[in-house]
Amino acid sequence: MSNFLDDLFNKVFNSSEKAPVNHKENIVQKDEEVAKVRDWMNSTEGRELFAQVSKSYYFKTIQIEERPQTHILDSKYARGFAITYDDPLDEQTFSLLFLAFAQRVLALGYRQVSFDRKMEEVNDQVKVTEKFYFKPPLKILAKNELISQLYGNISIEKINVNNQPNYLKVLATFYSDRLYLDPEPFDQFLDHLFEATHDGQN
Repeated sequence: MSNFLDDLFNKVFNSSEKAPVNHKENIVQKDEEVAKVRDWMNSTEGRELFAQVSKSYYFKTIQIEERPQTHILDSKYARGFAITYDDPLDEQTFSLLFLAFAQRVLALGYRQVSFDRKMEEVNDQVKVTEKFYFKPPLKILAKNELISQLYGNISIEKINVNNQPNYLKVLATFYSDRLYLDPEPFDQFLDHLFEATHDGQN
């Protein structure tokens, strides 16, 4: 990834052209990368960081600030949170946490629709967004059976600005269509995300 970023940053800062940079590519995870993430989730460091992030989120719901700083989104059709790059996160655990969240969503039976990286120039800064997008598992429905949306469609993003970690975002979006059942409680989703067994399996 470093070569990819170096090449694109050179295009942004060394080009005489003023056209804004906008580049997108798909990412394919290697088996050994997934294994590394799962090992980390099972480690003391991984368990402690999940516990700290969980603590920060729930403290935020009662207006108490904790590190890493957490921001909460709660609307009619979407719920989620963002984690600012802050102590105790470092560049490695910032990335590992992002990938570990994805493993825990997959463990809930979700199907991965996409995993991509987008680079864009925003207000003279270079923003790089890596994003997973998941949908609930497909199911054959009986006649008149409503569609389960589980916890909604899930997106997980890691944002770097000017080659520096910035924040992680997890978002669940819901359908209001009468063909769908109401989503399962978001707090239940968070229990799985933060406090499932260490490899993400229930």
